[in-house]
Amino acid sequence: MAKKKPNKSNSNTIALNKKARHEYFLHDKFEAGIELQGWEVKSIRSGKVNITDTYIHLKDGEAYLLASQIQPLNSASTHVICDPMRYRKLLLKKREIDRLIGATERDGFSLVATAMYWKKCWVKLEFHLAKGKKMHDKRADIKDRDWSRDKERLMKHKA
Repeated sequence: MAKKKPNKSNSNTIALNKKARHEYFLHDKFEAGIELQGWEVKSIRSGKVNITDTYIHLKDGEAYLLASQIQPLNSASTHVICDPMRYRKLLLKKREIDRLIGATERDGFSLVATAMYWKKCWVKLEFHLAKGKKMHDKRADIKDRDWSRDKERLMKHKA
């Protein structure tokens, strides 16, 4: 019986959008597969992905990933046209797409990508229904974070 090769890294995370939690109130979480081309999978395996300003657009009953950047490898084939900013279709169920359309059109939510990761051999995208934060909301979050850090320091020195 052959042994499995150990994975190079313990984490399945490919890319994170850390700015999303600072810029938006994140509500419901969704997971979707991504329709990718061969060169994109090779680039993702080498870690050439950026989803910092990525969002999801709903059109004609389908969901598309916009503004995600997958840089092609230098050794890409000459007969393949590599567009790093192309629209990528998200694989969702019809009921999920209908729910997302309702939330974005009626309730004014945005769809923001927060993480891209491996799930077995497939690339998955985690995204949230989100509402934008105002400047005073961001300041309140920073103040709460600082207070919790100070509180931890006080409790540590007290014990």
